[in-house]
Amino acid sequence: MPQELLVSVANNETRVGLLEKGLLQEVYLERSGGESTVGNIYKGKVVRILPGMQSAFVDIGQNRAAFMHISDMMKGRGAFEDRQEFQSADILELLYEGQELMVQVTKEPIDNKGARITTNLSIASRFLVYLPGTQHIGISQKIDIEAERHRLNEIVDEVSKAGEGFVIRTAAEGVGEAEIIDDAGFLRTRWKIIQADAGMGECPRLIYEDLPLPLRVMRDIISSETDSILVDDKPTMDIIRRFLADFIPEKLSCLRFCDQDVVLFDRYQIDDQIEAALNRQIALKSGGYLIIDQTEAMTTIDVNTGGFVGGKDLEDTIYRTNMEASAAIPRQLRLRNLGGIIIIDFIDMIDEEHKRQVLRVLEKGIAADRVKCNLTQISELGLVEMTRKRTYSSLLKKLCEPCEVCDGRGFIKSLDTVCFDIFKDLKRKSEQLEGKQCLIMASQAVIDHLLDEQVDAIRSLCKAINVTLSYQVEPGYLQEQFDIVTAVSESG
Repeated sequence: MPQELLVSVANNETRVGLLEKGLLQEVYLERSGGESTVGNIYKGKVVRILPGMQSAFVDIGQNRAAFMHISDMMKGRGAFEDRQEFQSADILELLYEGQELMVQVTKEPIDNKGARITTNLSIASRFLVYLPGTQHIGISQKIDIEAERHRLNEIVDEVSKAGEGFVIRTAAEGVGEAEIIDDAGFLRTRWKIIQADAGMGECPRLIYEDLPLPLRVMRDIISSETDSILVDDKPTMDIIRRFLADFIPEKLSCLRFCDQDVVLFDRYQIDDQIEAALNRQIALKSGGYLIIDQTEAMTTIDVNTGGFVGGKDLEDTIYRTNMEASAAIPRQLRLRNLGGIIIIDFIDMIDEEHKRQVLRVLEKGIAADRVKCNLTQISELGLVEMTRKRTYSSLLKKLCEPCEVCDGRGFIKSLDTVCFDIFKDLKRKSEQLEGKQCLIMASQAVIDHLLDEQVDAIRSLCKAINVTLSYQVEPGYLQEQFDIVTAVSESG
């Protein structure tokens, strides 16, 4: 499917959008001072070891120490292949506090957690990923023609040396032997420079920095289907042009500068699509809808028929809604960059063939995802459990912060509940307040509710505890806020 890349740079923010048929599929953004550290290699120092968790914290010079589990230290992809051997391994035999070591960021910091790191270093190029210290050759599962897999494996096996490994990337499909060999040589040279740099200087410090966002996208996302690359910033355009000339010259003809009066993202209604991706509810064309909720533990996607009643019968209506949902969900996963555990709650279906067809549509959509996904069969309850590798923060986490009113819960106490909280507080303090004049300070909505819907209740309570009340609206108070203070007499 033809793809377009839009690169927009303005006001210390870089945004990249991947479009298919004019529809936004993926979006990447970085702001000055908040650049991603994923892929960066650091010389770090072990500051704390947690034997009970088989984990360690490593200072890499960031605000928070980075986290590393013993599984992130499996030297070479073949180590600890035996589960019993892995379970018997002891992190205290591998690390000590104060130890200096080279580590690479695999997941950027999320919420209050530091970055996730590994000692299994890797360097990516256009066609290969270089794995120093391991004798392993892997190949992308998306290259599915057996003859091509065999050809590429033979080339890389021939070029690899002792103590190094490679992963053959999807972009290598159909590429000539000379280009693969050049790529391997380029990565090998870069690794030697990194090694030399690691032996010098202080600790902690950055040793190798991955490419900036626009070039990372060129390296990792451009494919044979990319037919347009639009850029609205001249300096960024020049950087991309040089990169393409050096590494992907066949795509230079796709590169165009967009200097029109209309902002590039506005021209393609990208901001509207991003705004929609921040909503919990996504409408389906039939009238059904999805509800997507992100929590610390997992993301849940609930499928609902909504106003759709167009099927021949109930089972047909449910089937058609689920089919539409299974086609829409893969795009939402990519666009929102949802990772970790994901639970999809399809509407219950009786027909087993309907279940298989819904799952096939979901699997087909997920197959186009560059991020590794695993999913299960539909359970008796209509649930599909899946995982999607989490490397970067979700779109919601990048663009939003917890609501100061509800503290990220998504709900605030109702007016009735706040009023009853006031009643309980008055009862709790009844001995101190008896016979006194008190002032209730709260928001306009709460005061109005007290003097309207709850007026009988407040009068009855005042009589029971012998308190006289007055009220004061505080414009700055949130709905859940209130104070009860004893009024000071003028003569006092």
